[in-house]
Amino acid sequence: MMDDSMWVELLVDKGLVAAFLFVGLITWLSYWLSKHVTRGYVHGSAIAIAIGLGLAYLGGLYTGGNKGLADIAMFSGLAVLGGSMLRDFAIIATAYGADLTAIKKAGWVGALSVVIGVVLSFVVGALVAYAFGYRDAVAITTIGAGAATYIVGPVTGTALGASSEVIALSIAAGLVKSILVMICTPWVANSIGLNNPQSAMVYGGLMGTTSGVAGGLAATDPKLVPYGAMTATFYTGVGCLLAPSLLFLIVRTVIG
Repeated sequence: MMDDSMWVELLVDKGLVAAFLFVGLITWLSYWLSKHVTRGYVHGSAIAIAIGLGLAYLGGLYTGGNKGLADIAMFSGLAVLGGSMLRDFAIIATAYGADLTAIKKAGWVGALSVVIGVVLSFVVGALVAYAFGYRDAVAITTIGAGAATYIVGPVTGTALGASSEVIALSIAAGLVKSILVMICTPWVANSIGLNNPQSAMVYGGLMGTTSGVAGGLAATDPKLVPYGAMTATFYTGVGCLLAPSLLFLIVRTVIG
């Protein structure tokens, strides 16, 4: 029979497998809470994200590190599971479930929604940053980009040389947006006609946060997830292109 030290050694040695098991347990718990505690009003994905953020914070406090639970040896596999490679793979795999015919029907409206969504989110984030006392074009642009998504924020901040504190704020802004979109989507779906692939693509283009849109649409109608994820993925790419270039130049011109 294995003692505690042997179990810990096994979890450290098989870090990625342990990470899948750990995330699976959290996911199961989150969906159980969603069904039996919130009666489906809060999607399981939103609860899972909240639990993950809380555990990451506690892990950081415990180790004094900057990778959350991944700084603890037995949870080191979370750094790989939560890394950019598997994240991008999951996004691409989800988008591959979309029907090309339905994508063509969205046409220029779907494409335009992506641009409008990026610019609108950026403007809101930039105004909030300005209202909180930021007057540096780099900081305002980074936080504005974070309001687009928590991926666009750090990409923009790194490209422009923003401080780590500002980049952290941009990630926080994107996470808040993601959770809000995930929670609110099922509540507003009927009133905005979010019940077909075309509207899901436009919605994904306007909101942009892939995880938030996917989670919200999963709670609304799982069949809509690939379409919303498709335009939301393009949104991230467009944001990464526009924020550190054109939008930054506009902000710098306005701020002076």
